[in-house]
Amino acid sequence: MKKNTLTLLALLATVSGFSQNTNIIFRSKMTFPGQTVANVWGYSTTESEYALIGASKGLIIADITDPDIPVQIVQIPGPNSLWKEIRTYGHYAYVVTEGGGGIQIVDLNGLPSPTLATKYYTGDGPIQGQLGKIHALHIDETQGFLYAYGGGMFNGGAKVFDLKNDPYNPTYVGKFDQLGYIHDGYVDNDTMYAGHINSGRFSVVDMTDKANPVLLATQNTPNNFTHNTWLSNDRKTLFTTDETANSFLAAYDVSDPGNIRLLDKIQSNPGSNVIVHNTMVLGNFAITSWYKDGFTIVDISRPDNLVQVGNYDTYPTGVGSGFEGCWGAYPYFPSGNIIASTMSAPGNIGELWVLTPTYVRACYLEGSIVNGLTGNPLSGATISIVGGEQATTQSDGTFKMGQERTGYFTVRVSRTGYEAQEYTVYFQRGDVRVLNISLYPSGGLTVDGQVVRESDGTPVPNATVSFFSASGAYSTTSGQDGAFSLSGVPPGLYDIAAGAEGYGQTMQFNQKITADKTITLTLSSDLKTLQDGNTLEERTDAVRLSTPSVWPNPFSDAFWLALPAGQDKCRIQVTDLTGKLVEDMEVSSRAGGVLLGNNWPGGTYLVRVTAADLNTSQTKVIKIF
Repeated sequence: MKKNTLTLLALLATVSGFSQNTNIIFRSKMTFPGQTVANVWGYSTTESEYALIGASKGLIIADITDPDIPVQIVQIPGPNSLWKEIRTYGHYAYVVTEGGGGIQIVDLNGLPSPTLATKYYTGDGPIQGQLGKIHALHIDETQGFLYAYGGGMFNGGAKVFDLKNDPYNPTYVGKFDQLGYIHDGYVDNDTMYAGHINSGRFSVVDMTDKANPVLLATQNTPNNFTHNTWLSNDRKTLFTTDETANSFLAAYDVSDPGNIRLLDKIQSNPGSNVIVHNTMVLGNFAITSWYKDGFTIVDISRPDNLVQVGNYDTYPTGVGSGFEGCWGAYPYFPSGNIIASTMSAPGNIGELWVLTPTYVRACYLEGSIVNGLTGNPLSGATISIVGGEQATTQSDGTFKMGQERTGYFTVRVSRTGYEAQEYTVYFQRGDVRVLNISLYPSGGLTVDGQVVRESDGTPVPNATVSFFSASGAYSTTSGQDGAFSLSGVPPGLYDIAAGAEGYGQTMQFNQKITADKTITLTLSSDLKTLQDGNTLEERTDAVRLSTPSVWPNPFSDAFWLALPAGQDKCRIQVTDLTGKLVEDMEVSSRAGGVLLGNNWPGGTYLVRVTAADLNTSQTKVIKIF
C-alpha cells in the first residue's frame, strides 16, 4: 500500500520575487523645479566627474565628484523642449533637441568655471544653415564622426559630420536616408546600427564611404518599434529596445550581417506593460532605462541567456505603461557611479539621481527536458525557481534561465500530462548549472515485491521499502511474509531503498519504472549496533572501499560512513548533484568511521573516499526530511 508521499527536495528558505532595488545604492538626488529632464551623459577629468543633464530649458552641468553632495555649476540656455540628447567627444559636449537650433556645442575645458564657450552649428557646405530639429545623436569615437538622427532633413535619416580636425567646427560629409526616418543609433568604426522606429527594425550600414553608404542588413525587433541600439564590446552582439508597452531588451547576434539571429530578450517586470527606453553597454552588463521601472543592470556575458542582476526604481510613484519616469542612465564614470534622470516627478520637477552600483555576475540554469518514455524533446515544459524566475522549453526541449540570487533553491519542472519533478539546485555567480530532465507521463503504477534475507532467501518482515524520485517519495512496510505492494506510483526513475532492524539496508539506484512491476529486495544480517546507536556493516576493507559502507541511507539527520581499516589517512569528499563541494576532509581510519550530513540540506549527494593504498570509491546517499 502507499503509506506516505513526501517532497524529496524541499525549499530551504522562503524567497520572494526580484526586490525593488537590488545591488544599487542611493547617494543623492538633484531636483529642477519647473522643467523636465530628458537624457543624461557624463564628462570626467583627472580630478572631477560632471553630470551633463538634458533639462528642458537648457543643458545643466553638475559636479558629482562627491556623489553625496552634487553641486550645480551652470545651466546653459537652449530651446525649451522635453527632448534633449547629449554626447561628448574630447572636451566638447554636443546637445540636440526636437526644439530645433541644430547642434549646440559646449567646450567643457573651462570646467569647473561656469563660463564656458558655446555655440550652435546649423550646417555647412551643401546643408549650410539647414540643420534644425534633431532627435538623437551618436559619435563614432573610433573614427571621429558625429551622426545626427531624426528631424526633417533627409526624411529624418542620418546626417554625418567630421569632428576629427576641429571638434568645435564640424563639417558635413554625408548621409544615410535610404530607409527613411532613424530615431536613434549606434556607430563604431564606420559601422552604423540604426533604429528605424516607424518600420520596427534596425539596419546595419557600412559607412566607410560617407557619401555612398552600403546597406548590409535589416532586422525587425520583438515589438516592431525599434528605439535605440547598442553594440557589445566584442562587436558580436547588438542590444535593442522597443519603445512600446510590454517591450523587451533584446540581444541579436550580428557577427554575420547575412545571418542575424535573435539570441534572447528580457523584461524588467514581466506582466506590468512597462516601456523600455534606452540601453547602454558597460563591459559584460547592459544598463537600461525602463520609464516607470527606473533602470536595470543585466548580465550580458551569455547573450543567449540574459539575466537581470540589479535595478533601481527612480519613479516609485508610478507603475505600468506610460512615457513617464526614467529617460536614461549613464554608467561610464571612472568612479563607477551611475547617474539617471527622471523626466518629471509630481509637480513638474525633473530629477537627477546619483547612485553606486555593485556589478555581480548572474547565476545560470540551462538544460533540456525530454519524454522519459520516448526520449523525444518536450516543448512547453515550465521550469520554475520556486518563488522566483521561470522559463519554458523551446521546440527542441531546451531552456535557458538564471537569477541574481545565490544559494540553494528548489527548481520545479512541470508540463501538463506529466508528473512534476523538483530538484534542489545550488546557484553560484558566473556558473552554469545544467539540468537535463526526463519527465514521465502521469499515471499510477503498482509495484509489488518481497524483501528477503540474502543468505537463505527467507522473508524479512516489517522491512521499510521506499522509492525516491524527483517527483516524490513513496514508502511502505513489508508484511510477515516479506511481501509489499505500492500503488499509485508515477512512472519515472527511482532510487529504491529497503531496510530492517538487524538486517541492514540495500539501495538500488536509477531504476526505471514505466509499467507495473514485481521486484525482490535482499538484505544481509551482518550488522552490529554501535555505542552511539548507529549501525555499521561489518565487511572486509575491500568490500567497504569498493562501495563505501553507510548507514542509514536514506537518512534524515546524519549517517555513519565506515572507513577502511589499516589506513593512516582517508580523504572524504562529498558533492551535491550540482557539483558543489559540500565536505572535504582528511580523517584517520582508526576512528572506524565518521558521522556526516547533519547540516546538509535535503537532496542527493555523492560520497567519495580516497585512501593511499586503495582505489577511490564512491556511493550515493539521500537526505530526506
